[in-house]
Amino acid sequence: MDLKDKKICSRCIYDDGVPNIVFDEQGVCNYCKTMDKLQEEYKTGTQEGIDTFLKIVEQIKKDGEGKEYDCVIGVSGGTDSSYMVHQAVKEWGLRPLAVHYDNTWNSSIATGNIRKVLDKLNVDLYTHVVDHNEANDICKSFLKSGVPELDGPTDIALAEVLYRAASQYKVKYILEGHSYKAEGISPLGIMYIDGKYISDIHKRFGKVKMKTFPNMPLTSFLKWIIFKKIKKIRPLWYIPYSKGDARTFLEKEYGWEYYGGHHLENRMTAFHHSVYHPRRFKLDQRNNSLSAAVRSGVMSREDALAEYAKPPHIEEDLIPYFKKRLELSDEEYDSYFAAPKKFFWDYKTYKKTFERMRPLFYILSKASLVPKSFYLKYCFPLDIEKLKKQQQL
Repeated sequence: MDLKDKKICSRCIYDDGVPNIVFDEQGVCNYCKTMDKLQEEYKTGTQEGIDTFLKIVEQIKKDGEGKEYDCVIGVSGGTDSSYMVHQAVKEWGLRPLAVHYDNTWNSSIATGNIRKVLDKLNVDLYTHVVDHNEANDICKSFLKSGVPELDGPTDIALAEVLYRAASQYKVKYILEGHSYKAEGISPLGIMYIDGKYISDIHKRFGKVKMKTFPNMPLTSFLKWIIFKKIKKIRPLWYIPYSKGDARTFLEKEYGWEYYGGHHLENRMTAFHHSVYHPRRFKLDQRNNSLSAAVRSGVMSREDALAEYAKPPHIEEDLIPYFKKRLELSDEEYDSYFAAPKKFFWDYKTYKKTFERMRPLFYILSKASLVPKSFYLKYCFPLDIEKLKKQQQL
């Protein structure tokens, strides 16, 4: 990433190209201050944070008495989710059901990692596999639409599958392996995703009817969080966590394999982060995890900037695989990268609805019925004209 002539946060490596960024007199960005507020609220990594989480664990056990499982955990074969399952069983004494949404773009390493960890821990796996042709059609729809959220449907589908599994087994808790300390929280600007957005884009550009794709319309979302009262808990927002130490532990304990970088365990996600974003939108989301590493003291700001200046890692066969799978000629592929850019405000979404419901979502976030990151990112108005100007659209 070329940071020449960019204003960069004096504390992390976010620059003035990040949507809605603001710097104070000391040059510290507003996103660093948001992380400070989360640290204060959750007491992350402190004894107080640990004690708070252990109380949550005891409540999960109590509410799960007499049930086959007391929580569900989404697994991808990545570091965070693999470590989360281990901790749940071995350290917290929980009885999780592992849940996986297979968008049919998994790497063999990720699939192997899931098997190795779950088999050794004797944890059951609930998997929802989308139809292969359907998955391709949805991906191609987003490619044709011109928007940046190429892999966005996976996020919605995973969330829906987690809720469905929890509801089926009458489980009230979903444990998520997200760590704002290790990953940050992606700023909301030109990136967005919801069920209505997916439906609108697929209706306009898709050819294969969505039958097996687990989309989440607003009615489903409200059913899960208000009527079913399924809570989402992020343990790593409370307890100490080192991604590097977790990776080393998993390799030693389970024969788990590293896949080369954050989000690279899935080939669609890898293409999305390493090729599509940088080349088409000049976005490099490595700044999220690198900035988080700097804020947490895991990496120096200088080393993070040096790493960020290097091009993203791309598997040797990733681009040919993407073209072959979606049946794209070289000319078609190039034409999508050169086409006019579109964004979520060009399509139908729930964004305005979420903004109107902000007071409700604030209450729900306090009750852990929606993630705090959802409330912070999706429930506040955006200055679209400012975003267009900032991104030089």
